[in-house]
Amino acid sequence: MKRNMIKLAAGAAALLMMATSAEAGYTMKKKVGDIDTKLIFYGFAQLDAIGGEGMQIKKAGSVDKANTNIGFRAQRIRLGWKYVAGKLRGKVFLDFNQAATGNGKDASGDAIPKLVKDAFISYVFDPAFVVKAGLIKMPNGMGFTMPGWNLDIAERGMDKQLVLERNTGLMISGRDMFLGNNGKVNGFEMGHERPWKGFGYDIMIANQASRSKAVAKGSGGDAATAFGGNSYVVRGMFDYTEKLHIEASYALSENADSEDALTTNGVNYSNINLGLDSNLGKLSIKAEYFDASNIKGVEGYDEQAATVTAAYFVTPTLEVVGKHIQASAIKGTGANTTNLGNTYLGLNIFISTPYQDFSRKAKRMRNQHKVVLNYIVASGSGATEGAEKFTGLSGYRADAWIAQYQFKF
Repeated sequence: MKRNMIKLAAGAAALLMMATSAEAGYTMKKKVGDIDTKLIFYGFAQLDAIGGEGMQIKKAGSVDKANTNIGFRAQRIRLGWKYVAGKLRGKVFLDFNQAATGNGKDASGDAIPKLVKDAFISYVFDPAFVVKAGLIKMPNGMGFTMPGWNLDIAERGMDKQLVLERNTGLMISGRDMFLGNNGKVNGFEMGHERPWKGFGYDIMIANQASRSKAVAKGSGGDAATAFGGNSYVVRGMFDYTEKLHIEASYALSENADSEDALTTNGVNYSNINLGLDSNLGKLSIKAEYFDASNIKGVEGYDEQAATVTAAYFVTPTLEVVGKHIQASAIKGTGANTTNLGNTYLGLNIFISTPYQDFSRKAKRMRNQHKVVLNYIVASGSGATEGAEKFTGLSGYRADAWIAQYQFKF
């Protein structure tokens, strides 16, 4: 055991000594024949203190202790690596805050443990044609495809429950098209990581979206319940530098009730997502909309969610943020429509400021070391019970607060 620990420490020391870039992790380079290769090692962690009545009665992701006034959690503890060899790419990303025992074989047949967030290979034929295969974020939801360390607030909001999540499948993508040669396409893109000019697209086919909260899980791991359908996403986008990004996607997961796994008679879950992102120096603005149908394969179980976010840098080390999410849900044909609003009021305090300007790149780099303070105000159905109780997938039904410490390398 001691010998293995010494080897691990020596390997980590060697990795850091060979580092050539701290902006995107730490990089090792090696020549293999005529091909230059590199391995990038990176990670981040988010540690939260949480409290308020909303944390106790939240439908999903609560502390689940009625007498808890304050609780603590590690929202994400992630470590990953990227490999580059010519036009070939590979990525593995792990979250040590997730179970390592697997999803179990549900209706998608996906037994990859939730510990594994990303595990894919890609090949960059051209910036307009990149092929990825493996476990990948499905290109559905502008906010969801932004990295978890680059959020405006301490967590993803209740609208995140409507995406198709990560999945195992095949995706083709293109970026920086028609008005091109303005940005670098590296083959790892999941959203709009860098500013450029032109159009982009993603098309993905995968297993049934078993990691999505909007899709019911299968009842077992035998052949009778495995591979109950596929999921599909098509997304298009347009960028004009960092001042304007717009995107739209359509997503579908077959047999979302997982009851009739080997037929095509099940009800499909689907959603439409629209997103806008604009960085205007000290000010940034985002807006997003979901229209989701047949949640968990229930005919007429629909939810709509709209979000608006505004963030402004008062100084290079202090940003004020406001984000409002407004959702409405109807759980089945003839049911009452219920409503819920969550408003995040927050401060981002940046401990490390490697850049003093307010470009999108500079803002991202500030997120390497920060403290996030959020107060969440619940409105609408709130804690109301009975017919008026909010029937959507998630959301705070009473006020809550989060204090978060984040570091990234």
